[in-house]
Amino acid sequence: MTHDRRMTERSQELRKRATPQENHLWYDFLNTYSVQFRRQRVFEGCIVDFYCPKAKLVVELDGMQHHDPQHKAYDAERTRWLQAHGMEVLRFDNRQVDKEFSLVCTQIDEAVKRRIQP
Repeated sequence: MTHDRRMTERSQELRKRATPQENHLWYDFLNTYSVQFRRQRVFEGCIVDFYCPKAKLVVELDGMQHHDPQHKAYDAERTRWLQAHGMEVLRFDNRQVDKEFSLVCTQIDEAVKRRIQP
């Protein structure tokens, strides 16, 4: 994987301007989770919200713009690319983080455990 300084700068900017839901998930769960997650991880031209290297698990939080048909198609294409590289992708709507936070955390925990079991 080649280093793209512009993508790295963009990922840093996204961390600084995280949505309330991204901050909630990061500071209230993923930051202290027993398996390491990274925020705004760059993968060849795309940036994912959260990535667990050990489990090869991507967690994406979708705002309202993700309901647009064009954005849905782009998200589906990115998901296929990530899956082709051995990653599992979990997508949650921002409303799920707001209203069902413990369920979101449970689903992430279950996916991590399923993917790192021998």
